[in-house]
Amino acid sequence: MAWPAYLNEYEKLVIRMDTPRVVIDNAVCPTATLVKVDSARKHGILLEAVQVLADLNLSVKKAYISSDGRWFMDVFHVTDQFGRKLADDSVISYLEQSLDTEDDGLRRACCAETFTALELTGADRPGLLSEVFAVLADLGCGVVEAKIWTHNGRIACLVSVKDELTGSAIDDDAQRIHHIESRLLHVLKGDRGGCSARIVVSSVAVAQADRRLHQMMFADRDYERASPSAASSSSPAVSVQNWAEKGYSVVTVQCRDRSKLLFDMVCTLTDMEYVVFHGKIDTDGDLAHQEFYIRHKDGSPINSEAERQRMIQCLQAAIERRASEGLRLELCMEDRPGLLSDLTRTFRENGLLVRSSEISTKGDMALCVFYVTNVAGRPADTKVIDAVRQRIGPDCLIVMEEQQPQLRRRAADDGREEAQGSGGVGNGLFYLGNLFWRNLYNLGLIKSCS
Repeated sequence: MAWPAYLNEYEKLVIRMDTPRVVIDNAVCPTATLVKVDSARKHGILLEAVQVLADLNLSVKKAYISSDGRWFMDVFHVTDQFGRKLADDSVISYLEQSLDTEDDGLRRACCAETFTALELTGADRPGLLSEVFAVLADLGCGVVEAKIWTHNGRIACLVSVKDELTGSAIDDDAQRIHHIESRLLHVLKGDRGGCSARIVVSSVAVAQADRRLHQMMFADRDYERASPSAASSSSPAVSVQNWAEKGYSVVTVQCRDRSKLLFDMVCTLTDMEYVVFHGKIDTDGDLAHQEFYIRHKDGSPINSEAERQRMIQCLQAAIERRASEGLRLELCMEDRPGLLSDLTRTFRENGLLVRSSEISTKGDMALCVFYVTNVAGRPADTKVIDAVRQRIGPDCLIVMEEQQPQLRRRAADDGREEAQGSGGVGNGLFYLGNLFWRNLYNLGLIKSCS
């Protein structure tokens, strides 16, 4: 690479040492591609690596995380979204360049187009999304893209808008911005005048929407349940124990596997100012087991019961936020002013509640994914869905059936699952004692003697 003239030899050496080294190996494992990353350790470096995998929609089947002193080494066993090894050379090349760059800003550079970014958080209710899009349409704001999550009675929205007539950002019109904020805040507060609604308007595009949504919902304290009984038996099993001898807190998570699960865990731990020193991720069928050895940034473990309980709540919330509740509806049709307002009004008038959504525009086309339930949170009636499709256009709105992953658990796991869910720290401590050697084996640096 060409070095800037102002760098001396020492500065060049530091850059070389800090730049992650990446090896992608398709030969070692018959079912997954190995992605090996090693670098100087710094806060957030693990999240950067995991985020690249998440951005490419790669599934992490296994992972080994280890750091020693000022160096860290990660191994990820990944597949594409269809469960296959990576075979596309362009994807492999992009993965290498993205993980191996020393300039994180280049990797996450936003597109040249500029839009006005809106961040909305508040109490969720039936029809809220319809009202938000109706206000934007009424104020001449075209939605370029949007992402919506709901969890525990709260909603977080990231919406990029442009002027419907000019196609440009609207940040330079302070009076108009104030009017948009006022109207949307009134909608978010609703008739009850909720005081926790919040709107942020910015000209800076969000580099990573999923991480920002996690941060917004965390700041809105969506992890707090109304009562302890609100945590159902289906809640993810999370345990946190301290290993006093080594000065670690051991976080164990067991839940149903899904896309971007590892990213959600690492993102939450990082934003809560914890450092992951060691970890192991494993999947078996539809079950994911994750184990992290963490400390505060100052090197101390979790030091109170209140902090331990808060950690459990926050990780459970991070898993549940992205959970795809409801029926998946995919829409592809020509974009037009007020399209989203009309769509979401149709959902509302037919008693459908949008649990999450991802919206984008490509040229003159609008591409949308909605997860919907009835207003009680139960599966939507088939007749209602058919009526909605007929109104919107059966060729434009497609119902996608959820594909359940095949179960491949060993028979012995049935008796072991409950014990793992209880989250005892014993297995974790035993694992850490062999972590170093297991990582060497999975890196191919030593051979198995079995």
